[in-house]
Amino acid sequence: MKATDIKSCYIGPEISPEQFVPEHFFLFIAKGTIHGYDGDKYQSLRSGEYCLVRKNRLARYNKERENGEFEKVVIIFDEPFLKAFQEKHALTSSEFLPTNAFFPLKKNELVPNFIRSLMPYYNGAGKLDETFADIKREELLLILLRNQPELANLFFDYGTPEKINLEAFMNRNYKFNVSTERFAYLTGRSLSSFKRDFKQVFQETPSRWLQQRRLREAHFLLDKKNKRPSEIYLDLGFEDLSHFSFAFKKTYGMSPTELYGKYENS
Repeated sequence: MKATDIKSCYIGPEISPEQFVPEHFFLFIAKGTIHGYDGDKYQSLRSGEYCLVRKNRLARYNKERENGEFEKVVIIFDEPFLKAFQEKHALTSSEFLPTNAFFPLKKNELVPNFIRSLMPYYNGAGKLDETFADIKREELLLILLRNQPELANLFFDYGTPEKINLEAFMNRNYKFNVSTERFAYLTGRSLSSFKRDFKQVFQETPSRWLQQRRLREAHFLLDKKNKRPSEIYLDLGFEDLSHFSFAFKKTYGMSPTELYGKYENS
């Protein structure tokens, strides 16, 4: 039986589909390709490859199908599970690992064997039998820690984000479509202090600055890189094409399609 015989499934508690990552999770690509982005680096995973995605990070991905199919296995290591695991195995963490959202894992033949071992417990509806879910999560975590003991520094750090440079963070992450509350949390601030500090740094409110920053980038991509409006609006944090087009025309006096067509037809 091949690893790709397993269909896409999730093990562990449900997490929000938004671009904020609230819990660590293991990601295995069984069929197809994922291209991820965390505001700093791009990460691609192909069939048979895997990585960890770190909590308290911003990340998004685009998937490519393989022969019309895309399959993945996602195993979520939430904080209550990790604390119980740490207590059971008497593990300690040491120095914090400075990494991006996508944390590379060393090759380990036990991992694809583990993926295959899920088949008998898989119910075919995207879920593992709950009776065995924590047992299988514990098995995978033991495999990962045995192969890379330094991962204890990642898994068993339960701290919240510390206060960081607001200007650098926002200029790196303005393309992510998350709430002001998320931005505040990730920069180590309360919502009120985030808004206050933001005004001091950018002389503008967060919502207006985000829209104008995204629109400037959109104008550059349309004008200088000849990108189609439909290619860029999601990657710039706009929820739909019509909202993007309306905001763009209000700012620049022409729609994104008109600007793109101006150079396309010249």
